[in-house]
Amino acid sequence: MSASATLARRIADLGEESLAEVRHLVLPAHVPPWTETGMTLRRGEPMTILAEGRVVLAEALDLWFGPRLSLWARLGGRIRNGPCAHWSFEADADGPLELAVYQGEWASSAGDLATPVEGYAALSGALEVVLLRWRSDAARGLRRVLAALPDALPVAQELARLAAPVRAPAGWHYHRLLGESEVYEAIEESGGRRIAVDARNDVGILQRPLSFPLGEDTVLSWRWKVDELPSPRPEDGLPTHDYVSIAAEFDNGRDLTWMWSAGLEPEACFHCPLPGWNARETHVVVRSGAEGLGAWQEESRRIRTDYARAVGDPPARLVAVWLIAVSLFQHRRARAEFADVWLRDGRSSLRVL
Repeated sequence: MSASATLARRIADLGEESLAEVRHLVLPAHVPPWTETGMTLRRGEPMTILAEGRVVLAEALDLWFGPRLSLWARLGGRIRNGPCAHWSFEADADGPLELAVYQGEWASSAGDLATPVEGYAALSGALEVVLLRWRSDAARGLRRVLAALPDALPVAQELARLAAPVRAPAGWHYHRLLGESEVYEAIEESGGRRIAVDARNDVGILQRPLSFPLGEDTVLSWRWKVDELPSPRPEDGLPTHDYVSIAAEFDNGRDLTWMWSAGLEPEACFHCPLPGWNARETHVVVRSGAEGLGAWQEESRRIRTDYARAVGDPPARLVAVWLIAVSLFQHRRARAEFADVWLRDGRSSLRVL
C-alpha cells in the first residue's frame, strides 16, 4: 500500500467527528485530463488536498513535474490549483469535485484543453491524492488529525502553510496558465517596497496589469539582486530552460523577457523552447555568468529597440509587466529580488514596483 493510501486509511480509522469524508485517488499521468472524485461539495464547505507523485515527461532527461503544477481541481465549472502539493480551500460553488493531471495548456477557465489530448500518451507516472472534506474549519480539523497522528508529515506541512500563507503582492497576480504559487513575496521596509522570489523546483509568473504606449523612447528600468541562478547551463533548450527574468507583455499577445543567463552571451536573443510558448515569448540576455550575483544591479532597456531586434515590428502598447522564475526542469532553486521597476517614455512615467 502506498504512503498516500496508508495515510487516507489511518485518517479514516480515526473516526474524527470534524471530518465528513475521506477519499484516496490515483491519477495515472497518461489519462487525460479530468477524473471524477465521487465527492460533491456545498458552497462554503472546507476541503484539504494532500498529494504526492510525479508526472514524467522524459525519464532519461529527468523531466518530471510534481503536484504543484500538474494537479488541478474543477468545481462549479471553474478550475483552480494549489500553491504546493498540499492545499486547503472553501468551495465557492455547489457541485461535484473533479481532479485533473495538467499537461499542455488550458484553453479556458472551465478546464478545456488547448493542446491535443494525444500529448498524454507519452506521459508516465501518477499522482496520488488524499481528499479530506471537513464539517468545519480545515485548520481545526488538521490540528485534531495531527494530534492523533503526529507522524503524518503532509498534515503537518499543510498546517504550517495555513499558519503562515505567502500571498501574491497587492496589484499583482499569478499567470492563469501556471496557476497559483507561493514563490513571490512582497517585502516592505523603510527603504521601499520590493518583491522577492524563492522558487525551489517550481515556477511562477507574477503579472502586473497596466496600459502604457510603446514609443521610440519607452524604457523599462529596474533593480534586481539575483542570489541564485536555477540553471548551471545555457537556458535556450527545453531540458535547461530554468531562469529568472523580468518581462513586458504587449497588446499583440507576445511578451519579451530580459533574463540573467548562466552561460549565454549578453544581448543574445532566442525564442522560448517550450511548445506553445515559442510563438509568443522571446528572451533577451541582459547579464551572464556568476559575476555580480548577490549584489544589486541597475538595468535600463529601450523596449522598442529590443523588440524590433529580437522579434520584429513592434506593437502599440504594453499591457503588463511580469516577473518570472522557473526552476522546474533541473529541479534546482531560483532566488532573486526586484525593486524600482519603472516605465518611462520622456513625457510620462509609471512606477510598476
